[in-house]
Amino acid sequence: MNIPDKIIPYTPVFIKLLKGPVEYVEKSTWEKLLQYKIELSSFVRQLGLTLVLDEEDGYAYLRHTTAEEEEAGVSWMQRRPLTYDESVLLVLLRDMMAEFEVGEVTNRELIKKRREIKEYAELFFKENASRVKFIKELDRLIDRAEENGFLDRIENNDLADEQKFRIKKIIKARVDGEVLDQFKQQLSEHATKRIQHRQS
Repeated sequence: MNIPDKIIPYTPVFIKLLKGPVEYVEKSTWEKLLQYKIELSSFVRQLGLTLVLDEEDGYAYLRHTTAEEEEAGVSWMQRRPLTYDESVLLVLLRDMMAEFEVGEVTNRELIKKRREIKEYAELFFKENASRVKFIKELDRLIDRAEENGFLDRIENNDLADEQKFRIKKIIKARVDGEVLDQFKQQLSEHATKRIQHRQS
């Protein structure tokens, strides 16, 4: 009689990590991840992966241990390439997160309405001849950020601009402080030129 192998207790967590980052809001998964973080870290290392865990901000994800593996096309995880405009919005969302964290934080999460995100981002994107098309493009970029796992829609509304989003802290892993400072400098210069152009 064959005795089935014992299922590794952190298997469900590993499978979720392969699909994308895990956050503390997924309570049962997060608790199991913390419980088996040492074993899980050791296990994924054998697969050429590293478990990145930020307990303070409440997120975890997998990354390749070496850049060579990514360049060789060996990948366990889903890849989500971003366009330039999607990257710009990501940096702007990261900037909103940075401002939120240096302020008087009373809530753990940064919640913004779609309208507020568009107002913040509007100055940094080239406006089309058609104002309507321009706003639609900003809406599309926000939707893409949600699809890519950087925004979490927490409240719908009959008015699309009043929809509320949680800006996920995993965004800090994608855009670190150095990248943020460099990109912000470029965006600020671009925004200044646009303001001067409007005033001339």
